Amino acid sequence: MNQLNNTYIETLNLLKEKIKVAQIKATLSVNAEMILLYWEIGKTILERQQQAGWGSKIIDTLASDLSKSFPDMKGFSPRNLLHMKRFAENYTNITIVKQVVSLLPWGHNIVLLNKIKDATERLWYIQSTIANGWSRNILTLQIESQLYQRQVSTNKVNNFKKTLPKEQSDLANELLKDPYKFDFLSIGKLAEERELEKELVKHITQFLLELGKGFAFVGQQYHLAIDGDDYYLDMLFYHLRLSCFIVIELKTGDFKPEYAGKLNFYLSAVDDVLKRDQDNPSIGIILCKTKHKIKAEYALRDISKPIGVAEFKLLETIPDNLKTSLPTIEEIEEELGE
Repeated sequence: MNQLNNTYIETLNLLKEKIKVAQIKATLSVNAEMILLYWEIGKTILERQQQAGWGSKIIDTLASDLSKSFPDMKGFSPRNLLHMKRFAENYTNITIVKQVVSLLPWGHNIVLLNKIKDATERLWYIQSTIANGWSRNILTLQIESQLYQRQVSTNKVNNFKKTLPKEQSDLANELLKDPYKFDFLSIGKLAEERELEKELVKHITQFLLELGKGFAFVGQQYHLAIDGDDYYLDMLFYHLRLSCFIVIELKTGDFKPEYAGKLNFYLSAVDDVLKRDQDNPSIGIILCKTKHKIKAEYALRDISKPIGVAEFKLLETIPDNLKTSLPTIEEIEEELGE
């Protein structure tokens, strides 16, 4: 028992020293030093549990003593110490912690630990968060929408490799998702294309978030006059990283091969009428309810312009005949109160 007490006192003093050093360094880099400190604390707790046989109750004692020793510092609750322990368990490489993980706020790291088990997927979300500047709420939203699975999907259909230089092709393939999720829309599954367009423009902020970083909205039903006839592009964007126009055609039904030919025509027109010398070739995306992978691949095989085909998913709405049978929020609160 004395040996356990001596080990505890020794550990408490060790952690106090680490915290004091981190407090000094914190003036230079507050978040990064705090994350590294939390990793050190978690690692130390892990080692003591493995080597000295510490039980779970020690965490409560340690949390209390650290809080008393550093009353001006927050974050030493028993729950947060357990987060630190899990943090050290999941990131055994200090180099990764220093170079990548420490760039995220602690709240983001807790979200990732709680929601993502796979290390590769977690690292992808870390890098995406840093690149896009996601808040904790946006990060949570992206995880819940399964963004990683949709962007690394092997089910994507496009001809980017054949029609674009490698660097552009890789980036274009990376930005394409399958499926796109329009959960922020409140329209029925039988909505027409024009209604879908209107709702996407109405919720343009959420739509741009779903499209990803770099998209700038140019217009809806964008008019092009070609050889005496009028044509209208469903949605026109400009992508800042790809330095090109992106034409999105919306189809609320199944994919049809003729959609690819029509979009190929639109892209030729955009490249001729709108594209500047410094712009790269325009890219087309067909968003449809069901893409039919083999049909889409055949349709794109000999197309000269870069086009991708993907599905979109709308919010799963509650059938009207069930809505009346479900309790309201007020009824639920009343029931809980009783």
